[in-house]
Amino acid sequence: MNGNEKIRKATTHISQNEVLIFERSSAGKKAYMLPPLDVPDVDPAKLLGELAREDLGHMPEVSEIEIIRHYTRLSTWNYAVDHGMYPLGSCTMKYNARVNETVARLPGLAEAHPYQPERISQGALLIMKLLSEQLLEITGMDAITLQPAAGAHGELTGILMVRACLESRGNPRKKILIPDSAHGTNPATAAMVGYSVENLKSNAAGMVDIPSLEAQVNEDVAALMLTNPNTLGVFEREIHKIAEILHRKGALLYMDGANMNALVGKVRPGDFGADVMHLNLHKTFSTPHGGGGPGSGPVACKKILDPFLPAPVIVTKADGTLGFEYNRPQSIGRVRMFYGNFGMHVRALAYIMANGPDGLRQTTEDAVLNANYVRKGLEDAYELPYKTPTMHEVVFSDRRQTAKGIKTGDIAKRLIDYGFHPYTVSFPLVVPGALMIEPTESESKASLDLFIEAMKDIAEEVEQNPEIILEAPHNTRISRLDETTAARKPILRWKPQS
Repeated sequence: MNGNEKIRKATTHISQNEVLIFERSSAGKKAYMLPPLDVPDVDPAKLLGELAREDLGHMPEVSEIEIIRHYTRLSTWNYAVDHGMYPLGSCTMKYNARVNETVARLPGLAEAHPYQPERISQGALLIMKLLSEQLLEITGMDAITLQPAAGAHGELTGILMVRACLESRGNPRKKILIPDSAHGTNPATAAMVGYSVENLKSNAAGMVDIPSLEAQVNEDVAALMLTNPNTLGVFEREIHKIAEILHRKGALLYMDGANMNALVGKVRPGDFGADVMHLNLHKTFSTPHGGGGPGSGPVACKKILDPFLPAPVIVTKADGTLGFEYNRPQSIGRVRMFYGNFGMHVRALAYIMANGPDGLRQTTEDAVLNANYVRKGLEDAYELPYKTPTMHEVVFSDRRQTAKGIKTGDIAKRLIDYGFHPYTVSFPLVVPGALMIEPTESESKASLDLFIEAMKDIAEEVEQNPEIILEAPHNTRISRLDETTAARKPILRWKPQS
C-alpha cells in the first residue's frame, strides 16, 4: 500500500467515524434515564387515542457519548461569524456582542410573557419605548413600529402603510418604481400589496438616473422603493432631488434601510426626504443573523404615515405608566403576533446604549473604511465595473476570470478552502458575475489582509491552474454539490440506512 492509498484509507476511516456513528443505532441503547414518575402511570393511548405512537419512528438509539460527539462534531462543521470573516454583501454579518446575549437572558426579560398585564410589564415596555426613541433619532423619523419580524416583513408593512395613506386621499395609485440596483425583495413586496412594478435603470455611476425618474413619475406612481446606499454600495448623491420629484407628483419615498450600517451617526434618511423605511436590527444593530431567524424589521415613518402604523402602539398614559393604544381607526392592523420579536429589541437597545452616539458613528466609519480597504486591495485582481466611490460594500465582477472559464461561483467555492465564508455570489443583477463583499466594522486589518491575500491567490490560480478552482472546495466534508439536484430534490430529514 503506497502513501496515497494509506491517506485515502485513513480518511475513509475518519469519514465513517464522523458521519456514521450517529446512524449506527442499537435497539435499547439510551443516552438518558428519566427519573421515576411522581404521578400515576397512564397508558398514552388513553390520553392521546389514535395519536399515540407505539415506536420511536426509526429515531436512532445511541449512548450519551455518541450523541454528544455527534452534535459537537456538527457544530465544528458549521461556519459562523465567531469562526471568521463573513464577507456577505447582501446580508451584513457583524459580530454579535456577548453582552447583548447576557442582557437578553436576564430572567425578568427572557421569561416575560406577552399576555402578562401591562402593570407588571413596565420594564419590557420601557425597553421597547427607549429603543423606539433611539431608532427615531438615528433615522430622523417621527413614528415607529417594532412589530415586523424581518426586513422583508418591514417592507410589506411600509408599503401597506403607503397604500393606506394614498387610499385615504382617494386614490391608492397603481405602480411602484424600483431601481435595478434594489434588493430582490422590493418587487415582491410591491406585488404582494397589489402594485405593478416598473423598473428604473441606473446611470453610468450606478445611481438613479434623474431624467428617467422624472419621465416615469406620474399620478399612477405610489412610491419609489430605494435602497440607499444601494446594492452597489453607492450613496445616492441626488437623494434630495429624488424625494422632491416624487413629492411634487404626490408619490412617497420608501427607503430600504438594509444598508444603514453605512449611515448611522452620519446622516438621517428622514432629513433627506424619506417618508418611510425599515431597519434590519439583525444587520445594523448586531442582533443574531442567520439560521432562519428570529429577525426584526422595525418600520419608521414621517407624521403623514403615523395614523396607518400597525396597532397597537406604545403610549404614555395619564398616570405616567406605559401601555398599548389599540384604538387607531386608520391602522393597517396587526402585522405580527404580540409586539414583535422582543428578544431582538433587548439586544439592539443594548448595542445602541453600549456604543452611544460616538461609538455608533465610529462603527459606521470603520465599516466604510474596511470596505474601501478591500476595494483598494483587490482592484488590480478583479474587475471593478463601477468606479464611483463606494461605502460599506464593494462589488467586483468575474469578467477577467471568465476568460479562463472561471465564474464567480467557482471563486466563492475556492474561497472556502482558504477558510472564509463566500461573499455574495451573482448579486446585484446589474453586475454580471458579481462578487459582492462587505467586511463590516467587525474585522481587523489583519483579518482583512488575510482575506485580500486569499482572493489574490485565487486570482493567480485562475491564470495558472484553473482546474483546482473548478474542482473546489477540496477541504470540506462534502465536495462540490450538484446544485440543481440539491435544489429540486433536497434531502431534508434523516433516514435510517437500509
